[in-house]
Amino acid sequence: MYMIRLYLTVFVLMLVSACGFHLQARVALPDEMRLTVVHIQSPESEFARRVETLLHQNGVEVVALADNAAILEVPMNRMRKEIQSVGDNARVREFLIRHTVQFRLLDSGGTELIPLQTIEQSRVYSFNEQDILAAEREDEFLRNDLSDSLARMVVRRLGTYSK
Repeated sequence: MYMIRLYLTVFVLMLVSACGFHLQARVALPDEMRLTVVHIQSPESEFARRVETLLHQNGVEVVALADNAAILEVPMNRMRKEIQSVGDNARVREFLIRHTVQFRLLDSGGTELIPLQTIEQSRVYSFNEQDILAAEREDEFLRNDLSDSLARMVVRRLGTYSK
């Protein structure tokens, strides 16, 4: 029994390594970002929490105010829900959730290191009026997923800065 588990474990590890899977490494953020002030529209949003968490995980100290801190500005953090399709009975069948974020990075002197960039992602989900609770849970899940995905994209783009 022990040998079967060992062979199975080795086989699974070989499969995972053969498919190219690897853990995502830390992002090499600019040295100017060691101390960073984050100005985000709707600072209590899931997106704002994810950005701050990812910055911490990548060695950035997020501060409320400091003279020698870089400034990450996020003037737009907007999520919209739109009707994607309507059924033959004139009722909504699908919704589209669209999350748009704009950001830029300034050094402590106010010089723009990364110019204003806009990123956007969207997800479509089916709406079933017979199961409204499930649709609400799916809506919440997709909103959180979009926030997480966009926060990761922002941090990765911050890592592409080079002098």
